[in-house]
Amino acid sequence: MSSPSRNSSGPTLRRSRRLSKGKANSSLSASGTAQQPTTSRTRTSGTPQDRSSRPYSLRKKASPISPPTETISGVPAASSSSTTSSIHVTSTSSTSSSSSSSSSKVKRARLTHHQTTQSVNLSNPEDNFLQYHVPSEILLKIFSYLLEKDLCNAACVCKRFNSLAGDPTVWKKMYQSVYEMSLPLLRPSPTRFKFVQPDKVDSPNIWKDSFKTLYNAVHVKPGFARRVYDNMDMYKGRDIQYYDTIEEALSSVEGNDYPLILLHAGVYSGEWLYIDTPVCILGAAPGHIPDSVIVENFKESTFVFFEGCEDAYLGHISIRFNPDHQSNTPHHKHSCVEVGSCCSPIIDSCNIRSRSQVGAAVSVSGKNAAPTVKNCVISDCENVGLFINDHAQGHYMDCEISGNALAGIWVKNHANPLIRRCHIHHGRDVGVFTFDNGMGHFDRCDIHHNRIAGFEVKAGANPTVVHCEIHHGQTGGIYVHENGRGEFLENKIHSNTFAGVWVTSNSDPTIRGNEIFNGHQGGVYIFGEGRGLIENNDIHSNALAGIQIRTNSNPIIRGNRIHDGQHGGIYVHEKGKGLIIENEVYSNTLAGVWVTTGSCPELRRNRIHSGKQVGVYFYDNGHGTLEDNDIFNHMYSGVQIRTGSDPIIRRNKIWGGQNGGILVYNGGLGVLEYNEIFDNAMAGVWIKTDSNPHLRYNKIHDGRDGGICIFNGGRGLLEENEIFRNTQAGVLISSQSHPKLKRNKIYDGLAAGIEITNNATAYLEGNHVFNNKFAGICLATGVNPEMKDNKVYGNKNAIEKAVKSGRCLYKISSYTSYPMHDFYRCKTCNTTDRNAICVNCIKRCHAGHDWEFVTHDRFFCDCGAGTLSLQCQLAGEPTKDTDTLYDSAAPIESHTLMVN
Repeated sequence: MSSPSRNSSGPTLRRSRRLSKGKANSSLSASGTAQQPTTSRTRTSGTPQDRSSRPYSLRKKASPISPPTETISGVPAASSSSTTSSIHVTSTSSTSSSSSSSSSKVKRARLTHHQTTQSVNLSNPEDNFLQYHVPSEILLKIFSYLLEKDLCNAACVCKRFNSLAGDPTVWKKMYQSVYEMSLPLLRPSPTRFKFVQPDKVDSPNIWKDSFKTLYNAVHVKPGFARRVYDNMDMYKGRDIQYYDTIEEALSSVEGNDYPLILLHAGVYSGEWLYIDTPVCILGAAPGHIPDSVIVENFKESTFVFFEGCEDAYLGHISIRFNPDHQSNTPHHKHSCVEVGSCCSPIIDSCNIRSRSQVGAAVSVSGKNAAPTVKNCVISDCENVGLFINDHAQGHYMDCEISGNALAGIWVKNHANPLIRRCHIHHGRDVGVFTFDNGMGHFDRCDIHHNRIAGFEVKAGANPTVVHCEIHHGQTGGIYVHENGRGEFLENKIHSNTFAGVWVTSNSDPTIRGNEIFNGHQGGVYIFGEGRGLIENNDIHSNALAGIQIRTNSNPIIRGNRIHDGQHGGIYVHEKGKGLIIENEVYSNTLAGVWVTTGSCPELRRNRIHSGKQVGVYFYDNGHGTLEDNDIFNHMYSGVQIRTGSDPIIRRNKIWGGQNGGILVYNGGLGVLEYNEIFDNAMAGVWIKTDSNPHLRYNKIHDGRDGGICIFNGGRGLLEENEIFRNTQAGVLISSQSHPKLKRNKIYDGLAAGIEITNNATAYLEGNHVFNNKFAGICLATGVNPEMKDNKVYGNKNAIEKAVKSGRCLYKISSYTSYPMHDFYRCKTCNTTDRNAICVNCIKRCHAGHDWEFVTHDRFFCDCGAGTLSLQCQLAGEPTKDTDTLYDSAAPIESHTLMVN
């Protein structure tokens, strides 16, 4: 329990019980009241002899009655009957008879004027007792000067004394004078102590209850033991032991069951405190107790717990280790508190601080080391705050750990603590560091404003972190590296300077159900061959990408909501991989998903929508698989592929893009198969600038522009697609493009089925082109495609019919469609090459003018549109338009900011 006992600085006092001296022995009973004597007394008719035989019978002066009577001074005259319960004293005008005794003469000689005017009514014997008429305030004042045993003896006098002796104010004063604590303290179990508010407990006298709870404690109060020893008569009503040092107190309670030692205000320095028994050590001082009770050491650990102290308790004190840094004495193994193997003490409400630049403030090490550390403050240490090592366990709850030079908490070497509701903040290093196979369960902790990460996991460590808040880390929130693992469940991770979660170097954590937001950079950052399961998180409002995957990392990203980022949603680059499945990615400022620089992720069953740029963006040799996703309602295209990127895009639904469904450009590749692409504002698929994708088995329909638009040298193989109900041409091929179309069905279009223009060419084989409004296949002047086994049938040929009926072609197309037919220019009206006039308008509206044939191509009639000075005679009321467009509007290429 303690080191070899040192000599006491004063005599050891053990107070023996006082003898009752014939009275019933009074003590502090288990019920809290003084025990009445067990022998009963029979009350008689009230004779003086009977009254004098009662214990504590105190006389009082009689109360006045009328009329005035004459009495013997000081003592009332005897009654004619000694057995009556009252005594009447009357005045006489003559001397008494000869039978009067000499005593009557003495009494008459002592008559006073005042007594001649008094009459005493003693009809009730109890009216003669002093205790029934002294005011309660005076009795309470008297009781306040008594010690506890004397007060209990007074409680045995009568019911009134018993009631007044139990007054809470009396016991509060006594409690605070003895124990010096501001609040009552209860002891529900041998190693559990609880301060309570007096007005919030159901007890008639909580101060007395608390006094009894602590009465058998041993007190350490330097200098007080000598005072008690020198003034023993002052403390006869008290049986309390006082010592000058903690070591003496420990020696005195050796062998007792759960002894309690109270440390009073003071600084206790240099004691050797080795605890190996279930002793309870508790600070006792007014106000915030640890501010007044300080235990410190300069050479050795302040408190050391050894095997045998399974149920020891240490509470409400300040514990310090302040080594002399200029001394040659090594102190790297010393701490404020050390807990060794097979120890499970309780350390409660202590302030703990170590000035050692090595070691830790609290060190727990060894198998079955399992302390309970609660409500403690571990702060401003020059090294680690709490160090749990070597298979140690324990329960650590409601502690504040702050301002430490290294980690607030270290957990290593298979240690597995349970840490709940701790506040870990403003550390000069990391908040919590688990490494070398450390584990632990962290629940509802608040970890913030640490100089490095809030939580670091390294080298095989595998903690579980649930319901914590990890925020305002000056580097990041959670950092998992060097084969680290761990489960991070349902935490709030926000407002960190860098990424909310970093995973690197073959680490494999589980990040599930967290809210990761407001990061000054990204949400989750996985690099350096990192892995991990990132599942069901809400990742939003981060300055950079919600999730970044790079450098051969291969995580599983499942079921997350990634939204409202100031950058993109998911960014996969530098050969990143990963399975990205069943996420919802929406409302991000840049692309929903970026795939670039040799990366090859798999994106399956995601909902990617409502982005302010592109849905999924493959560029600079980005690859991967995009399968079974819903991609919709983006300000740019649903999917963009460029610069050597070659993804597989399969079975997706892509709709609502304001710049088309899929845009393949600048040498983009890719296999697009079994997709449904519909209701896009521009073309369902754009292929341009030397791109060469492979489209097969897709349904491209109900576009607000064309189905597939290929231009600027675009190529590609289009086979066995269904292209229908598009506003413009089912397939438009333009400007030196040269695709191959095989076995496609192109039908029900609101313009032509296939249009080839502007020096483009194509290979058309086995296509079915039918039921389109304008025509089946339309070829501009100079276009000579290679065609084989195509079937063109059932088209409505609305243009030819309009020409034959003499109508303006603008009545057929308006300015939203571009029918292919003969294109004329009027020299008389000075039209430019950008103005087209249909054959009927040139013959009717410009009859007699100097005009010329330009080409057979796609256009709408500017004469019918009312853009010429001459009013059209065929189109009716003109509709103003600024210019003729030969092709559909060019797609917008993404200028997404490339920020790593």
